[in-house]
Amino acid sequence: MQVLTDETAAKLKKFQLTAKQIVEGFLIGLHKSPYHGFSVEFSDHRQYNPGESLRDIDWKIVAKTERYYVKRYEEETNLRCYIVLDHSRSMFYQSGAVSKIEYAAQLAGAMAWLMMNQKDAVGLITFNDKITNMLPPKAFRSYLAQIFGVLTNLEPAEGTDLLSNLHKVAESIRKRSLIIVISDLYDDPQKILSGLKHFRNRHHEVIVFHIQDLEEEQFNFKKEALFVDSETGEKVLVNPWQIKKQYLENYNQYIEEIKSGCHQAQIEFNTVTTATPFNDLLIKYLLRRQKG
Repeated sequence: MQVLTDETAAKLKKFQLTAKQIVEGFLIGLHKSPYHGFSVEFSDHRQYNPGESLRDIDWKIVAKTERYYVKRYEEETNLRCYIVLDHSRSMFYQSGAVSKIEYAAQLAGAMAWLMMNQKDAVGLITFNDKITNMLPPKAFRSYLAQIFGVLTNLEPAEGTDLLSNLHKVAESIRKRSLIIVISDLYDDPQKILSGLKHFRNRHHEVIVFHIQDLEEEQFNFKKEALFVDSETGEKVLVNPWQIKKQYLENYNQYIEEIKSGCHQAQIEFNTVTTATPFNDLLIKYLLRRQKG
């Protein structure tokens, strides 16, 4: 599986993924610093860049060296982004040209490349029934190879524990960051929302990409079929046309409950189907976010 194509990388160069809410750290011109007007722990000095505020210039250093340096504080860093990716067995379902996990890995890879290209730090956390990888945020371009290596070698597990894993991840991230969650969200909506709200309670900005196969969304199965729960192994023989109406009602109610809960918690929620060409999805999303 190729995580990031040259075509996608070329398109991404035109965009920047900015933090809409206040997060710790900033990149000048892109992100808002929460420390404007506040006293934070002094760290060291860095060279003054033309156009910056004169407020933090250390005039004692100027007097001694005749060079301009500004005080740098403990939290003066670029934006930190964590990509949190679900690779439970249900994510490996595929009815079309691409599986949900392949689509999700491409999305994760594109977001990682985008953050790194704008000199922000990005990390990757993966989980199924347990947390399987925790790569801390770094801003080195060479770090992408390690992230892509994890994305191309994801294996399924029999089950998933979305609630527990989201809580564990939220507890592990100490500094306010941008959190991108990529999952098919197969769990009770209230459990999902509980996990996502944990991030917001810790003042992170959260973006959710809900990955679905087109057949899961439309349920256009034609023949009698044996449906197997990919995570529990439970089997049910059904005539799809007999249950389609009830399935779609339940599905839409489930989506609406998660979407409404995310909106109330100021969590960005995006529904994505694998039938949408990946580059189309990515460009439309970034354009919409820039306008918003």
